[in-house]
Amino acid sequence: MLLVSSGRLHATFAFGDLQVVALRDGYIDMPPTRLRDECGCPLDEVPAAVPIVGGNLRLSVNAFFATDGTRSLLIDTGASDAWHDPTMGLIYDALDEAGVDRAEITDVAVTHRHEDHVSGLIAPDGSEAFAKLERVWMGAGDTSVFTGRLEPIRDRVVPVSGQVAINDWATAIPTPGHTPGHTVYEVTSSAGRLLAWGDTVHVPTLQFEQPTVSWELDGDQSQARAARARLLEQLAQPDHFVAGAHLDSPGIARVTPSGDGYALEYLAPPIG
Repeated sequence: MLLVSSGRLHATFAFGDLQVVALRDGYIDMPPTRLRDECGCPLDEVPAAVPIVGGNLRLSVNAFFATDGTRSLLIDTGASDAWHDPTMGLIYDALDEAGVDRAEITDVAVTHRHEDHVSGLIAPDGSEAFAKLERVWMGAGDTSVFTGRLEPIRDRVVPVSGQVAINDWATAIPTPGHTPGHTVYEVTSSAGRLLAWGDTVHVPTLQFEQPTVSWELDGDQSQARAARARLLEQLAQPDHFVAGAHLDSPGIARVTPSGDGYALEYLAPPIG
């Protein structure tokens, strides 16, 4: 995977016969008490290697766009104005900066139901953000989120209840734990496999080295921990890459075994 361009809100990679664009929606701050040990209790101490900003953990929020030049897929949509925070909702600017016409996007894949991943389907003015949207792929356990502001899109939701091909190079893989419908999207090219995950890892400076550390908002911490272990083991194989919603932007990296855990090697310098 080769970085070909970048800006304040995007990084574009050549990925074999595909192009992958990392999109920065912004960042959110969360208290360190969200981090949990294997008993579900807050960590006694957050390691010094974990950055703390104003007493909080700072989580990047990323989305990803993949295309073969004919078909395309947007994975996650950011928060729009649902988070009520000026540090979020930048995905539309990121798409513009990357030269991606959101009016032409027909397929969106959402990793799970939380606001910072699904709310960007609706723009701040209440209009649909993607004028030609035909399908929204989402784990069946999370589709109840399509009410209220998201109700107009409900008839285009494709519930994912098992591994399913979206097109010739993208596959939805259920990975419940963080939410019942949490789903990873595998993008395959001539250069390897890219796993785009949502909330499998929240704090990359800790949870790769110590994968047993979980997150307070994981609906089922044990299940989420097991899903993370499986995915990390897969990612450690040759020609595998990860695109993480809460990895440091732009959020695309390699994973290698390291001690009792894993090491992360970003493929582009941090942005934002």
